Amino acid sequence: MQAQFNVQIGSFRKINKIPNAWSNEDYLQLMAIMGLDDGLEGMEATELREMCMMSLNDLEANEAAKIVLTHLFSELTEGKIDQLSNDMIGDRMWEEYSDCLLHEGFFSAYALLREAFNGVFAEPTGVEFMVNVTATDAAELTIFDESLHASMVRLLASGLSPDALLHRLYEDQITGSQFPEATGILWQVEPVASEGLSRQFKMVSSDFWFGQLANVDQFEASAHADESDEDE
Repeated sequence: MQAQFNVQIGSFRKINKIPNAWSNEDYLQLMAIMGLDDGLEGMEATELREMCMMSLNDLEANEAAKIVLTHLFSELTEGKIDQLSNDMIGDRMWEEYSDCLLHEGFFSAYALLREAFNGVFAEPTGVEFMVNVTATDAAELTIFDESLHASMVRLLASGLSPDALLHRLYEDQITGSQFPEATGILWQVEPVASEGLSRQFKMVSSDFWFGQLANVDQFEASAHADESDEDE
């Protein structure tokens, strides 16, 4: 059953990196892949990050991309990573790669590599925004407890024009019972407040999907959770 909501878009800003996307452990693993991890134990976080960025910059751009992709995507074959590391310089993989479940990883890869090379790689374009969702019945809010990403993507789709790319590519999942690719479209969703019939969420995604919401203040929306096995 479709639940009905009023949706208000709060703060909305463009971002070119996701805060805290890269940890000390990530930098250590990148250094290990480059064979440069001796004597790094106990190094200050800022110094470790700077050394990692300099080490990447010492490589050819495509070789640095290969290091980063090898760390991020263990599910990809070496041959595929070779191909992608060569394609990254001219492409926008956080938007264009066929499997959207890897888009967030590509976004952070571009952010890191662009900083390491002071350009060369395209600047990733993302969005961070707040959404206030109000229901007419408290029971309708449970869809966000059942399948948060899927329910939220369906909700936000109501605020986009009918010819938006999200509708063109994923209408079957938006209207259907399962949305397995929702986490590849809406990268981060954080509940930040709950009061009465309203909930507030902070989210991060690609400008590719939700940039259009920058010009939207509020809209009426319908959404539903994914069906569980018991529902089917």
